[in-house]
Amino acid sequence: MKGRGEKITMLTAYDYTMARIVDEAGIDIILVGDSASNVMAGHQTTLPITLEQMIYHTECVVRAAERSLIVADLPFMSYQVTDTGALKSAGRMMKEAGAHAVKLEGGAVVVPAIRKIVDAGIPVMGHLGLTPQSIYKFGTYKVRATESREADQLLQDARSLQEAGCFSIVLEKIPASLAGQVTASLDIPTIGIGAGQGCDGQVLVTHDMLGLNKDFSPRFIRRYADLHTVMTDAIHSYQSDVKKGLFPDKSEQYG
Repeated sequence: MKGRGEKITMLTAYDYTMARIVDEAGIDIILVGDSASNVMAGHQTTLPITLEQMIYHTECVVRAAERSLIVADLPFMSYQVTDTGALKSAGRMMKEAGAHAVKLEGGAVVVPAIRKIVDAGIPVMGHLGLTPQSIYKFGTYKVRATESREADQLLQDARSLQEAGCFSIVLEKIPASLAGQVTASLDIPTIGIGAGQGCDGQVLVTHDMLGLNKDFSPRFIRRYADLHTVMTDAIHSYQSDVKKGLFPDKSEQYG
């Protein structure tokens, strides 16, 4: 797709029902993101979610999808301790959950783990820029790599991830000009989130894109629907009908 200049679409899903809709809509890649920690569990960061929980969410998505590529995040501390531990985590995600590939965050420091995982036959997607698992190191969710030193390091890391065997790299919340430069320098595709038009594809959290979550509104999100309002109105209507004795009516009961 990168060679043809065809943009790649990626959205998140964490459960069977949402994954079924996303898959049937024709999205190229479904990401079972560790953002489930925020979206599904209500945590402030992605750090608390466990490998077992990610395996559960991934197997739910895998059962729903018939055409999309399923990429699952390896959660915090499931790959950082040892390279062998990283391989075991990736292997569990593939064997127990049925994922098609795994994604992990970081640059040169995770290259040895990536090599070990790829050598075992497991496809790996990288993730550079704002890496949410390192939020306490960054101390902020502001745009990354705005200074030349960090930008140069990111470009170098991207090349290192490609050489290590990554088939794609997510670029999160970096200047659009830098994302375009990285994309042009790589043979593998980049998937942007808050990284501008120059990436080979784009990803958003589905709950954000559909307007289910109104509390999170960074610049890079475009809301294609307002399901929060639609669902609230529907629930109010249901509540009113039950209170008034209008639901169920005769056509909605047996006997």
